[in-house]
Amino acid sequence: MLLRAPPTIFLRNVATAGSGENFSGSMLSSSSVSTPSVIVCAAAKGGSSNNRPMTGVVFEPFEEVKKELNLVPTVPQQSLARQKYADESEAVINEQINVEYNVSYVYHAMYAYFDRDNVALKGLAKFFKESSEEEREHAEKFMEYQNKRGGKVKLQSILMPLSEFDHAEKGDALYAMELALSLEKLTNEKLLHVHAVANKNNDVQLADFVESEFLGEQVEAIKKISEYVAQLRRIGKGHGVWHFDQMLLNEGAAV
Repeated sequence: MLLRAPPTIFLRNVATAGSGENFSGSMLSSSSVSTPSVIVCAAAKGGSSNNRPMTGVVFEPFEEVKKELNLVPTVPQQSLARQKYADESEAVINEQINVEYNVSYVYHAMYAYFDRDNVALKGLAKFFKESSEEEREHAEKFMEYQNKRGGKVKLQSILMPLSEFDHAEKGDALYAMELALSLEKLTNEKLLHVHAVANKNNDVQLADFVESEFLGEQVEAIKKISEYVAQLRRIGKGHGVWHFDQMLLNEGAAV
C-alpha cells in the first residue's frame, strides 16, 4: 500500500518575517519553539514550499447580499424573479410572440386550402399544418421565457390571412411555397432584431436563448424551403406537382 506523507505544519514569526530576514520556517518541536508575538500557521502539502499565509476574506456574502435584498419587490403584482431584464427586451419578446402566431396563422390557412377536396394536395397540406404547429410552439417558447424572466405576456391581434393561393402563372403550389420562404426570411429578420435588442441591453441570457433555440433552426428552414421553391420552378404547374406533393406526403419533417 502506498502511503502519502501528511502535511507538515510550519510556524512563522510574523514580526521576524517582516524584518527582511531569510526565514523559511521550522518544524514544530516542543524543545525549539519560542513564543512569538503573532503566529500564523501554514500547511505545506507534501513538503511544498507554498506556505504563504491566508491574508483575509475576499467575498463577504452576507454584506454583499444586502443590496440585492433591497431590490426584492414587496408589491404582490411585481415579479420576484426579474433581474436585469430591460423593458425593451420584454416588449420585443411580446412582438416576437405576435410574429410567430401570425406566421402560424398563415400556414394554417395554407393547410386548409391544400386540404380542400378540389385541390387535394395532401402532401402540401401536411407540410403546412406541421409548419403551423411548429410556429405556434415557437410562440409558446417565447411566452415561457417571458414568464421565466419575470416579464408579462401581452398577446396582440392576429391579422386575417389569405384563403386563396391559386396563381395564374405560377400555380398554387409554387406561389404558396414562395410565400412560405418570404415568411421564414421575415421571421429570421425579427429574430435578429430580438438578438440585437438583447446585445444593446447587455442581456446575455436573452441573446443565448435566441441563438440556441431559434437562429440555427431558422437558417435550416430557409435552406429547405429554398430548395422546394427551386424544384417547383423546374416542374411548373403540370403533373410534376403531384409527384412533388407525394414526396412531401412521405416526408416526416417540417420547417
